[in-house]
Amino acid sequence: MIGLEEVAKLARVSPATASRALHRPELVALRTRERVEQAALELGYRPNVLARSLRTRGSRTLGLIVTDILNPFHATLAKGVQDAAEAQGYTVLMFNSDEQPDKERRALETLQGHLPQGLIVVPTSQTGDNLRIVPGLPVVELDRTSGLPDAHSVMVDNVSGAREAVAHLTGLGHRRIGMIVGRQDVSTARERLQGYREALAAAGLPYLESLVLPGNHREADGRLASMQLLSQRERPTALFVGNNEMTVGAVLAARDLGLELPRDLSIVGFDDSRWAQTMSPALTVVAQPTYELGMVACQWLLSVIQGNPWPENVRLPTVLIHRSSTAPPQPTRSPAQAASP
Repeated sequence: MIGLEEVAKLARVSPATASRALHRPELVALRTRERVEQAALELGYRPNVLARSLRTRGSRTLGLIVTDILNPFHATLAKGVQDAAEAQGYTVLMFNSDEQPDKERRALETLQGHLPQGLIVVPTSQTGDNLRIVPGLPVVELDRTSGLPDAHSVMVDNVSGAREAVAHLTGLGHRRIGMIVGRQDVSTARERLQGYREALAAAGLPYLESLVLPGNHREADGRLASMQLLSQRERPTALFVGNNEMTVGAVLAARDLGLELPRDLSIVGFDDSRWAQTMSPALTVVAQPTYELGMVACQWLLSVIQGNPWPENVRLPTVLIHRSSTAPPQPTRSPAQAASP
């Protein structure tokens, strides 16, 4: 990282003059100030806004990057991180990447100037490359993993959770089970697809690519994928959906087609939420300990910052919550029949 000394050298002034030019410009002659500003621009200098506190008492700041703060799952993760940090006197600087590697990179560049003591990140597809911006910074990957061989992560057992969800459906007698799957460059989506396949195999059912469509972690894409699956001539009698946003889309698609839950279609979602509990019928879900995920990730990061060795990677368990959106399959009605009185 470019320091103030390099800026001062290029501008041919002392570091003290360079500092005044950038932070107290009214104390510096105009031509000197312009020279320092130009040098800072050429070198890409970003001031360390916490440098003074670092010299006196050390930074008490952590970075947090989530991928979708509008998703209740990520908001709850962030709450867990923040509560654990505040309990030990730390401040959390939070950023939202929107699943976009470029936004994640910009967040890391901004964090670099604040000199955080550690970072918690929900990875995008290019986190492995982007973390080069902050070499040596303690990092915990939350909910997902970037694939870096030395990454430390706090996640749930996605394979087991998905397997249990689909086993619940096969146990009810469903034999044509569709899945709305997340992006396959995201580790959680790959693992949930793996659990789906393992449960089908355990029930002696074939894996059919025509029954698996991408929902890209978004409500709109989940709705579109569900419409396509449920409009098939031989449609699924049940859906397993890979996250809560896509599950909203699946429920809306079923309603668009006039399909009644669970009479015409059973649905199991991955993630619990208030709306899943209060909708009618209430939704059967694979629940994650979301708040605890954030808490554990932050506690472990602070443990490392305080000089303790890295803990093992953690997989917290999921719980299948049986509600009213699943039932044994009934004689299949077409969407037109289901919509008719």
